[in-house]
Amino acid sequence: MTYSPAQQLAYWADALRDMAASGLRFAPTLYDAERYHALQSLALEMQAYAGNEMPAALEPLRATLFAHVTPFVVADAAIIDAAGRLLLIRRADNELWAMPGGALEVGETAAEGAVREALEESAVASEPMALAGVWDSRLCGSVTRHHLYHFVILCRPLRVPPASPASHAHGTLASGWFGVEELPAALDPGHATRIPHVFRVWKGEATAYIDL
Repeated sequence: MTYSPAQQLAYWADALRDMAASGLRFAPTLYDAERYHALQSLALEMQAYAGNEMPAALEPLRATLFAHVTPFVVADAAIIDAAGRLLLIRRADNELWAMPGGALEVGETAAEGAVREALEESAVASEPMALAGVWDSRLCGSVTRHHLYHFVILCRPLRVPPASPASHAHGTLASGWFGVEELPAALDPGHATRIPHVFRVWKGEATAYIDL
């Protein structure tokens, strides 16, 4: 897969972030810690440059995201109703359509996280049914400054239409149900590559996806 210069720079910065976070966790001496702090600062500045932002804007993330070791894990809910329609939300950050989902929390499974995120973003309650796949963000077209592992959980809806407003409605401009031939043109690129496989898993034509 070909990356834009900014995305390639962001991936390099994320690799440095991971090295710095690991080094700070296990640094044997003060001198080692100072060097890893410097490496962390370099990663932060590179991420800011890649995103056309000022380093000061990312400084609050130093103690959270930039202290995180290993790639980030996120989960999306592929909720398909009995009519074969997939639930999509239109994200407020980029105005593109995507499956509801987000970062997993400590103590929950990928299925639990996907169901929670879908409920928060769309107010649609769902039940996890199967794993549709695990995708590497670098290989599926996701536009992100961090290296992610995307778990996609095939789910069925339990309540349609939703009985109450979504708790995180501020992050969603709209939601809707779409058949495989009715998908909106403005799909988030990372979801556009995964959704066709989701439908194949739902139809029983494919097994869970994994990058090899």
